[in-house]
Amino acid sequence: MNKKIVSLFSLRQKEGIVFLLALLGIWTLISTQFSFAADYLFPTPKAVAISLWENFPELLEGTLSSFLILVPAFLGAIFLGIILGIVAGTTPWVNRLLGPFSRFAAPIPTTIYIPYAIALLPGFESAAGFVIFIGAFWPIFLNTTTGASNVPAHFRENARTLELGWFEYRAKIVFPSALPHIFSGVGIGLVFAFILLTVAELFGASSGLGRFVQLSADYAEYTRMVAGILYVGVVVFLCSAFLDFLKHRILFWKKL
Repeated sequence: MNKKIVSLFSLRQKEGIVFLLALLGIWTLISTQFSFAADYLFPTPKAVAISLWENFPELLEGTLSSFLILVPAFLGAIFLGIILGIVAGTTPWVNRLLGPFSRFAAPIPTTIYIPYAIALLPGFESAAGFVIFIGAFWPIFLNTTTGASNVPAHFRENARTLELGWFEYRAKIVFPSALPHIFSGVGIGLVFAFILLTVAELFGASSGLGRFVQLSADYAEYTRMVAGILYVGVVVFLCSAFLDFLKHRILFWKKL
């Protein structure tokens, strides 16, 4: 019984929770015990929680608006990034064709495209979707290419022994072998997609999570702004947690 109690209150594997609680305590201490020239710039956790509750319906509506742009663009980046990555990683001439271009284009900060995309494309949704697609595509493509080009030798030998065709080899051997790299690329692409979405919404959106934060800043409603920022963080955390859940379920055979 004593061992169970000790185990219950053990801090082992709970360091992240303890750290977040410590940050919350520091935030509460600073915002309540110290005076600032403009107190409204540093709201208390209680004030932010109240604002979050009051604005929750609007934040949900903004989430839907943002996801209608993010999800199609992100899924498109996953689909094309995986297909081209597998082909480039297993076909030398395709790798030689795409390699120089990827080394040139991938390092360019995607945010630099946003003003031009908004000016060039017919609407904000298409411009934001294009930028999200580009930002998410490169990490997925590059990680998939790496995974596809590093298929273990005995897998390749078994494929030759079984006389697998071009498509069958890539679908049944290369794709499963490259999955750990693919998930790594998708995880990075997901973070980039959210960053680019919120940045794009600061430029020209009429709704969405980035627009919610921008409007709050424009009207100096900083408590509302902090609530929006924390809400975006929670949304990104939940999406990343769902991706990790899928990764552990699909890659059950691999120790992560």
